[in-house]
Amino acid sequence: MTKSKEKILLLLTDFLMINLAWFVYSYIRLQTGWFSLIIAPEFFVPMFVIYFYWLIIFTFVGMYRTWFASSRFDEISTLFKASFFGIFLLFFLIFVDDYMHNVSTAQRILIFIYWGLFLFFVGAGRIFIRSLQRNLLIKGIGRRCGLIIGYNDKGKEVLDSISNAPALGIDIEAFVAVRNENIGKEYQGIKVEGTTERLNEIVQKYNAKEIIIALEKEDHDILVDVISKTEGKNLSLKIVPDLYEILSGQARTSQIYGIPLIDIMPELMPEWEKKLKRLMDIVISLLILLVSSPIIILTAIAIKIDSEGPVFFKQERLGQNGKPFNVYKFRSMIKDAEKYTGPVWSQKNDPRVTRMGKFVRKVRIDEIPQMLNVLKGEMSLVGPRPERAFFVEKLSQEIPYYKRRLKVRPGVTGWAQIKHKYDESIEDVKIKLKYDLFYIENMSLRMDFKILLRTVFVVLFGKGHYD
Repeated sequence: MTKSKEKILLLLTDFLMINLAWFVYSYIRLQTGWFSLIIAPEFFVPMFVIYFYWLIIFTFVGMYRTWFASSRFDEISTLFKASFFGIFLLFFLIFVDDYMHNVSTAQRILIFIYWGLFLFFVGAGRIFIRSLQRNLLIKGIGRRCGLIIGYNDKGKEVLDSISNAPALGIDIEAFVAVRNENIGKEYQGIKVEGTTERLNEIVQKYNAKEIIIALEKEDHDILVDVISKTEGKNLSLKIVPDLYEILSGQARTSQIYGIPLIDIMPELMPEWEKKLKRLMDIVISLLILLVSSPIIILTAIAIKIDSEGPVFFKQERLGQNGKPFNVYKFRSMIKDAEKYTGPVWSQKNDPRVTRMGKFVRKVRIDEIPQMLNVLKGEMSLVGPRPERAFFVEKLSQEIPYYKRRLKVRPGVTGWAQIKHKYDESIEDVKIKLKYDLFYIENMSLRMDFKILLRTVFVVLFGKGHYD
């Protein structure tokens, strides 16, 4: 089952079950005679309002994110927590309304009847979908290929555990060894295809999506190399817990079908915060574009008069998970500035910058067109600055974990931009990378607001740098 089909099926099931819960609730309230009514309330309008109410809550808590081998108990647990919050909010609103209209508190028991019906019907629908997915995985539909790094007792034990849990949906296709002498060996029909030096080649050969690292303690240096090679490739990395101390503070332990594993670099921002962050991006970027439209027009005219060349500058950079996109800015340099030099970083007092370019850079007007990138979802207001593929490849060879910046959507501004200056040397890049990694590992709406406020301060006082 593809991700899009899964989401459509979940949406349809929730639509049916949420409305069925409302239908049964309305029948109990209106037809049983258990509750006194002055006026029979509307049926269809509240039903659709309630559905969209739950749709918003479910979306924000992550109940429509793609699922893979998750426990049905976890599914019901998430539903209970989401419905508890939703019912609590409804109860509060009803309480305020009843208090204002002096309605008897006995009527409020209806909300708890509705909650019970809601949990029963929606929970039944969710369990049906997850059971269907589980059965499809067991029958071989929608399974994912996996690799085990480490040909040792630990790696063999992991293979045995995964083989005994078909509902996990992972098919181990090969071992990847640390030492050359293990190449060609096999266990339970699974061969050692090569060493970690050929990891990317083996991943591509089997189209692997899951990598389970089962290294011995003395091989911890290999772990750093494995993470560096797999960053930005949309792979799920899990590690057997013995090496937890190496990644202390950067991993989260989980247990899937009795197999204890650690997710390397898990999503640290809750799903509802990610949705709210995206909503904030859309609203603020749209407001900036509308409010600054006179400035955009005047700047475009001034750039055209000042120097030869287009008004806007377009350059390909790498976005989330290494996906390329074109970033937009007002042109602040001479036409074809890198025609003879090739890709180079901008620098302080760069001779290629035009007279108008110096001004738009100083007041940060050149960044306004990037609000289009934010609206399109290619960038966020806050995040690591997007970099060109040439520099990403070059820097990832010199700096371990550099590609980890690609795990999140790049930003117009970021923690590194308000804390450090121009990238004039490799040391500046290393310092900025530390700030970027700090942001990624501590992502939150609170931190985004803090960065946006600091950015306003930087712009007003002319400090900081945006490349």
